[in-house]
Amino acid sequence: MSTRADVIIIGGGPSGVAAAVELRRQGVARVVLLEREPHLGGATRHCSHSPFGIREFGRVYLGAAYGKRLEREAGHAGVDVRLGHSVTQIGADGEIAVSSARGVETLTARRVLLATGAREMPRSARLISGDRPLGVVTTGTLQTYVAFHGLMPFRRPLIVGSELVSLSAAFTCLTHGARPVAMIESAPEPLARAPFRWFPALVGVPFHRGADIVDIRGVQRVEEVSFRRADSGVETVACDGVLLTGRFVPESALCRQSALGVDAGSGGPAIDQDGRCANPIFFAGGNVLRAVETGGWAFREGRAVGRAIARDLAHDEGASEAVPVTFDAPLKLAVPSLLRRSAHAPAFPDFQLRFTRLAQGRLSLELDGREVWHKRGDWRPERRILVPIPPAAFHAEHVHFRFREGE
Repeated sequence: MSTRADVIIIGGGPSGVAAAVELRRQGVARVVLLEREPHLGGATRHCSHSPFGIREFGRVYLGAAYGKRLEREAGHAGVDVRLGHSVTQIGADGEIAVSSARGVETLTARRVLLATGAREMPRSARLISGDRPLGVVTTGTLQTYVAFHGLMPFRRPLIVGSELVSLSAAFTCLTHGARPVAMIESAPEPLARAPFRWFPALVGVPFHRGADIVDIRGVQRVEEVSFRRADSGVETVACDGVLLTGRFVPESALCRQSALGVDAGSGGPAIDQDGRCANPIFFAGGNVLRAVETGGWAFREGRAVGRAIARDLAHDEGASEAVPVTFDAPLKLAVPSLLRRSAHAPAFPDFQLRFTRLAQGRLSLELDGREVWHKRGDWRPERRILVPIPPAAFHAEHVHFRFREGE
């Protein structure tokens, strides 16, 4: 079987749905949205908390209700939504191999948008040693158990991580009959610094920074965990589960398996200021670009990229050669990581930067060796830093972020 579309969107989360709706609003006729799950909404469907939808829809939704609103928006816009469709391969000419209950089919499109989102890093990728009992899960798995099955997989978990999602995970536990024995973070400071000043003490859960798991023990399920603390050696706590939170990575397997590849810093596809990849047929938006932003941020990003794709289809001006955006350590990533010559307003008006660690110093932007922007500060790891893209950057041959520590 085969289908020809103007645009195929892979991923039915906030970014993919927003792009699909915007494409239809801009008059693009054949927009196909592929989602491997039985419903749209992406990770937001698993969230039993709010707020979602304030800026997009002018009201507050819980995660599941927000997902249903996205489904309604796609339906009203006339998007060809195909649920239960898993993309297995993407081709350089816009061919998409898809597996579903109908079998395997090939879809083709003039443009393809990758909106596959991000996922939390599992135990295997964290290289945590020890036994392999039941009860070691990520936040996404926990929220799936709770939201869709009414189950809590443990009663006394140890929570690993100190991001905003770690607070969401703790809140889910506390509101569904589980009391965490402790929260630990391997970094010397929590990543969500302000909330961790008061949240653990408020709910009576010990919080240990500079702590790494060294062993998980249990036969049928988790029985105890040992972790090493920088200030007091190894400590062992009795618990019945380990909840791994945060440390998100882009869901970019399709890129890795194709000629698109991934950006070494972000782990997602490299894009220009309109969300266009190195192969001009492909675009990307949302959390596949860098992990991880809010659902609202991904929605707005998807809408902007959808608008850029519609303009590209209408004018078909072709893509000029891309100039890479380079940076000094300890910067981790820059999105967009490519720039192309352009006369229109970009979908991404700002560079999005992140640091790998806490750093103090002078950050500057250089175009062809000339400094056009700078700022001094204390730069925290994994925090979004926005730098407006100057118009001259689209015509520069060398774009570089320089960092001088201690200045």
